[in-house]
Amino acid sequence: MTARTACIMLMLFLALPLAGCQRDEEGPLSISGKVFVFNYRVAKATYLLTLARNGALPDESYAEATFENPTGGEPLKIREKIFPFWDKVTLESPAVHCVRKEHPYAVSIRIIDATGKLLQSIDTTVISSMDQSVLPAKPLVVGPVYTENPEVFKADGTMDFSPEKGCDYGDKQG
Repeated sequence: MTARTACIMLMLFLALPLAGCQRDEEGPLSISGKVFVFNYRVAKATYLLTLARNGALPDESYAEATFENPTGGEPLKIREKIFPFWDKVTLESPAVHCVRKEHPYAVSIRIIDATGKLLQSIDTTVISSMDQSVLPAKPLVVGPVYTENPEVFKADGTMDFSPEKGCDYGDKQG
């Protein structure tokens, strides 16, 4: 065996395990982003997932998403129409409460056509880098012109930025 042949065989040997690690995208959509959004102005937290299009979908397709409820109650569900001209699909949950830092929360997404036929199923988790105690319990602003909330910004000049009560954040109490 020549040195050249040995070198080629070594490169192939090293490349094979890497080829096995490549992720084949199955289905017309794949997750391109997932995060918790903490909107301090309105004191609201939501899941936000984006899906990138990998292939064709029937004209009338829908995404049905089920989000784990951080308070332990019933899962939160949404259904979004996917328009044919969308390259990306954005899925946002209803408001959630008591999100804990570094806890994996389950999300299940089903892509279905107009007849209800399952086209794709995606299961994932979303992990927050902070807990929801960073949000005040009450919105900082109210109304369409972002008027300061009088329940937060008191007439006597004091401010109440305390987090939502009743949440267990482990080492911190909310």
